[in-house]
Amino acid sequence: MPSRPSSQRREALRDRGALHPHPERVSDTLFQSSAFFDPHDVVQVKYEMLRRVRAEAASVSHTAAAFGFSRPAFYQARAAFEREGLVGLLPHKRGPRGPYKLTDEILAALVAQRNAAGSALPARELARYLRNEHEITAHPRSIERSLARYRARQEKKRRQTRRPNS
Repeated sequence: MPSRPSSQRREALRDRGALHPHPERVSDTLFQSSAFFDPHDVVQVKYEMLRRVRAEAASVSHTAAAFGFSRPAFYQARAAFEREGLVGLLPHKRGPRGPYKLTDEILAALVAQRNAAGSALPARELARYLRNEHEITAHPRSIERSLARYRARQEKKRRQTRRPNS
C-alpha cells in the first residue's frame, strides 16, 4: 500500500499552487498503487493523464475521468502543455489580469483633471468626474490606490529613459 503524502508535502503543493482541488476523484490505478504517484499533485496528475492518452492511445473520456478531470479540462491541459511545457500544467490565477475600469488612459485623464484644478483635487471629486464624464463608477479609495500605482509606474519609466545605456 502506498504511503500517504505528508501534510508538509501537501502544504508545499498548496503554497506553489499545485495542489489538486479534488484528489479523491483520481481513481487511476497508478495513483492508487504507487507511493511515487501523488493524487494531490495536480501537475503530476495532468502530466500522467496526457502521457496515457498519447503513449498508450487511451480514450480521452475514460482517461480524463480516471484522473479526475473532464474532457474539456483534458484538452485545456494538452493545449497548455504544448504551448508552455510542464509549467503550463500549473493552475493559473483566475480573475481579471489587470484593471478594467481604471486603465492607464483613464488614470491619465484623472491626473490631467487634477492638474487642471491647480490643486490636489480630492478623490471623491475625481470619482464624481469619472461618473459624469466617463460613466465609470469607482470608489475614491480605489482611485487613490490606482493613481499611486500609476504615478510610480510613470516615475519608473522616466528614470529608465534618463539612464544612459551601459
